[in-house]
Amino acid sequence: MKKLCSIVLALSLSLALLAGCGTGSTGSTDTGEGSENGTAAAVDVSKIKVGAIYIGDENEGYTAAHMQGIKAMQKALGLSDSQIIEKKNIKEDQTCYDAAVDLADQGCNIIFGNSFGYEDYMLQAAKEFPKVQFCHATGYKAASSGLSNFHNYFTSIYEARYLAGVVAGLKLTQLITDGSITADQAKIGYVGAYPYAEVISGYTSFFLGAKSVCPSVTMEVRYTNSWGSIDLEKECAGALIADGCKLISQHADTTGAAVACQSAKIPVVGYNISMISAAPTEALTSAVNHWEPYYSYAVKSILDGTTIKTDWCEGFSDGSVDITELNDAVVAPGTAEKVDEVKVALTAGTLHVFDTATFTVEGKSPESFTDAAGNELIFDGYFHESEFSSAPSFNLLIDGIQTVQ
Repeated sequence: MKKLCSIVLALSLSLALLAGCGTGSTGSTDTGEGSENGTAAAVDVSKIKVGAIYIGDENEGYTAAHMQGIKAMQKALGLSDSQIIEKKNIKEDQTCYDAAVDLADQGCNIIFGNSFGYEDYMLQAAKEFPKVQFCHATGYKAASSGLSNFHNYFTSIYEARYLAGVVAGLKLTQLITDGSITADQAKIGYVGAYPYAEVISGYTSFFLGAKSVCPSVTMEVRYTNSWGSIDLEKECAGALIADGCKLISQHADTTGAAVACQSAKIPVVGYNISMISAAPTEALTSAVNHWEPYYSYAVKSILDGTTIKTDWCEGFSDGSVDITELNDAVVAPGTAEKVDEVKVALTAGTLHVFDTATFTVEGKSPESFTDAAGNELIFDGYFHESEFSSAPSFNLLIDGIQTVQ
């Protein structure tokens, strides 16, 4: 998978030169500060500074993925280490604002923040530093902010979660076939961080992927109310296993769930990084983000004096999401072939994750859903996730999934 990085980066840079994104990009273009026509002046590559604010560090999978993306961007664009300023383990409070101000004061032309709770603090800083571009991951307020220097970005990680769900569903089917469980015992446990649309969209897409190959599957979701706590994630996974879950997945940032599954001999699908080292005989695969396409696009826009999208979101089509290597010792026979088939369909847009013919809400297929901006998201037979804004909007509680607070 990592062998594709150079190809992905080349593609993303080509797209940036066209001042646009692929078909998954969303929102209108911004204007920057600088010339009379509203387009920002180009910045010499030797003079640009890039700032990044992280919720964790290299020891936490979600942040590690962002750090890898920044490093890949740095290499692709030829920036020195002194041109990258990173702030790690920054809390979702006033500390974020202070970090953003410090980066701006140090001369950063563009500042990235990787956690949902940073948005208001980065917005405050963006108002005070109109000539600095602020880019916030997982947020939703850029389009309504009225600011030309504030942007939201995310990936279509729901596509990768659907594919990882197919891997999980095939494993459950194998367990049913060999008599290890019955069809009505095909229950997935899901360790969620918070009851936000981002998490709901993720666990629903995972469930729908599993259901596409294992029709009897059900799911139980429990929340840790933390993005990253190895102890809480272990505890949550343990509670799900005690409730009869035969496979565990997660939207949380540590290896806690995988460690619990290895101990209990329960298959697990991870997030952010491969979990094989934490659960060598139980980890199947993980859904992962590749942030380098966005970081290269956004920084290249500053270098070229071109605009940055208000909202940006990409998936399999440009390599922004994927799953990690399959653990051949654990996955069901035929998994690799099925993964290839589904990935091709997702990339081509012939398979829609939230096809309304594949799920119901209180016994009925949903016919309408509007986001906060008033956009109708259900049409042409499916829910158009992250097409009008980068942040996930899907927060329907579909049949077959039970949440436990």
